Amino acid sequence: MTVRDILKMGDPRLLRVAQPVTEFDTDALHTLVADMVDTMHAASGAGLAAPQIGVDLQVVIFGTDAPNPRYPDAPVVPRTVLVNPVIMPLDGGEEDGWEGCLSVPGLRGRVPRWSRIRYTGFDLYGDPLDRTVDGFHARVVQHECDHLIGRLYPTRMRDLTQLGFTEVLFPGLDAAEDD
Repeated sequence: MTVRDILKMGDPRLLRVAQPVTEFDTDALHTLVADMVDTMHAASGAGLAAPQIGVDLQVVIFGTDAPNPRYPDAPVVPRTVLVNPVIMPLDGGEEDGWEGCLSVPGLRGRVPRWSRIRYTGFDLYGDPLDRTVDGFHARVVQHECDHLIGRLYPTRMRDLTQLGFTEVLFPGLDAAEDD
């Protein structure tokens, strides 16, 4: 459909809390998701939230068909459209891991996230989704859902000495960021 501009950190629209989707399987929702997919692919991302393109709705997409060149050791994450998500930590355990973001280009930071979660919500058609995941999959979901509450990953960091430019932290790694 259309590749949309991605808002960058500092844009106040990224700090807003997104509204729940109330109507599913509409032309407008299908167009939004198609635009998000095109935008994510054009930016070589692993995820994108509607607020990142200036749409205040609780819609996130994520997933990779093959290992992501920026996260070469990460497992494949199934392509998913998740609407009105709810995240529940399952064991209280946390893991620190490196994250990048299309709205925070060129940087990476070590971010603590719950290591195992259950997420629920709906697909594009209003059918329920309910998954229990861990590791990288859990990290990606939490990262994307943070966008729905106006949070960017640097606000989750506990040690800002672990924030830096991708090209410095990971020489030779593709500098394009992804969620």
